[in-house]
Amino acid sequence: MPDDNAKKPEDHAGVSRRDFLKISSITAAAPLVAGPKTVLAAGEQVPVYGPGKVPVALTVNGKKYHLELEPRVTLLDAIRDDLDITGPKRVCDRAECGACTVLMDGQPVYACSVLAIEAQGKKVETVESLTQDGKSDSLQQAFIDHDASQCGFCTPGFVMASKALLDQHPSPSADEIRRGLSGNFCRCGTYAGIRDAIAQCSRKGA
Repeated sequence: MPDDNAKKPEDHAGVSRRDFLKISSITAAAPLVAGPKTVLAAGEQVPVYGPGKVPVALTVNGKKYHLELEPRVTLLDAIRDDLDITGPKRVCDRAECGACTVLMDGQPVYACSVLAIEAQGKKVETVESLTQDGKSDSLQQAFIDHDASQCGFCTPGFVMASKALLDQHPSPSADEIRRGLSGNFCRCGTYAGIRDAIAQCSRKGA
């Protein structure tokens, strides 16, 4: 006859299956209400945020924004979905085509591969920053003059990559132009027009 007092397999660890499920559900819910915590990484305490929304402060095109975002939200999603700034385009969404290129502290970055929380304290510029009083700046006009847009999906990223290139190399050589635009892809093949637009805006073309 079985011993009623014998422990079942689930009791061997001292926690029943039902208790384990209760503990697991409480543990999973805790981060949603708990504040930022830290974990030990490389010998230092590193803050961990989320998975719930946290305060995120962004400076985009000279304007400061205070948002509540999940830490997983990319800079591209924050710019397009929360700020309604639609210049940067979501095309490949995997940091390969450059259509979402923006400047962060003057350096071109793929907005789809940067977390919004990482962009805090930095100056973010999109293609909208180049338009003043509804008028295109000289670089945007050069793209128009040389028909360097066509479908337009890649154009905002190319314009911002071109701006970064000209800021660093006011009179870029052909090799510098190739390197400066190597992270951007145009499916329409308007590379010649883009190179001509950059030449028009360079000191050589002035």
